[in-house]
Amino acid sequence: MQPTPVPLDQVDLADLDVFEGNRAWGMFDTLRREAPVHWNEEHDGGSGFWSITRYDDIQAVDKDPESFTSMKFTNLEEPPEEFQDTRRSILETDGPRHQALRKLLMRDFSAAQLRRYEDFLRGLAKATVDNALQQEEFDFVDSIAADYPMAVLVRLLDTPPEKTPQLISWGNEIVGFSDPEYARVLVNSEEAKAYRHLPFSSPVSQEIYDYGRQLRAERLGGTADDLVSKLVNRIPEDGIPLSDQDFDNYFLLLVVAGNETTRQAMSHSMKALIDNPEQLTWFLEHPEKAQVAVEELIRWASPVYHFRRTATRDVELHGRQIKEGDKVVMWFASGNRDESKFADPYTLDLSRFPNDHITFGKGPHTCMGANLARLEIKILFETLLPRLESIEQAGEITRVRSNFVNGIKKFPVRVRAKQV
Repeated sequence: MQPTPVPLDQVDLADLDVFEGNRAWGMFDTLRREAPVHWNEEHDGGSGFWSITRYDDIQAVDKDPESFTSMKFTNLEEPPEEFQDTRRSILETDGPRHQALRKLLMRDFSAAQLRRYEDFLRGLAKATVDNALQQEEFDFVDSIAADYPMAVLVRLLDTPPEKTPQLISWGNEIVGFSDPEYARVLVNSEEAKAYRHLPFSSPVSQEIYDYGRQLRAERLGGTADDLVSKLVNRIPEDGIPLSDQDFDNYFLLLVVAGNETTRQAMSHSMKALIDNPEQLTWFLEHPEKAQVAVEELIRWASPVYHFRRTATRDVELHGRQIKEGDKVVMWFASGNRDESKFADPYTLDLSRFPNDHITFGKGPHTCMGANLARLEIKILFETLLPRLESIEQAGEITRVRSNFVNGIKKFPVRVRAKQV
């Protein structure tokens, strides 16, 4: 459904009420049409930011780390200079060191390597679906979308299955750093100043660090095949071993990014299929096109609203003067609704091809886990949809109060399962 138009003078992408109410789409449309490079003030002491909303411009910024660096951090928070190196992960690293850190685990997320997990993923998806369908009403997020990808991550990290609820809770709090229901310390609150040395200014980051360090100590010098063992025992190709801080931040990223975006993509995809039952039928009738369908679901879901960069020099774009040091925000969700790239972008079309969406980014920081996310989503819906006689939304959806993650917290559904 085409969103309600929003006048340019009412556009405010720093207003979290807009995102909690799912009203950003009309603002994105206005910006793409009228102000593709738009200055947005912040209300919490932030310095303000430029919004980049057209697909081609987002791609250009993402592919130009020399002009738009990640080194000054990638969400809207502005960590104090003295804590930036302490908090720096692969996301906030550019150049040769970034490539060396990526290559530590990149081949483990290749399509070829992930094929060896397919039987496990199908078995896990069946167990997840079997368990959920024992009930006629359940919360899709809790019972399927959060549980399945985190169980996959538990296998890849080789952590005990009973640790799954804790990992989910940690992920909720990290990505929900601006949501009072999730975060015990809100990212821009006065209380958060005591935690500025930690990622997302969150005390939960230290808890994740502590758990990662425990696993590191257990696996140092070993030959196991899990991601933690590989992270501990491999040397980056530039010959510089991971520092303690490098390991801490890499592990935290695996715990959070390895689950959260896939979970949100699954939730939004299910909502889209409920709202477009003819597309759900199409999925079932064209099993050979499942991967094509998944790309459209991922475009539609756009589980991460934005990443930001910082200008390293003065740049003119669409007649606007971006100054060195300005925050520049790439609104990936807007790029995925760009009419110049996607015909009828507000229509879910599982047969859409080609579908060069921008969900996973387009530059050197393209999501390393994209192949795993695609595979998990494909297998989940190949497993779930044939089991359903019907599925409908059974109550109000609540969303994460965030302009970073496009998140669903609660999604009640009512199902009739086929007899098997």
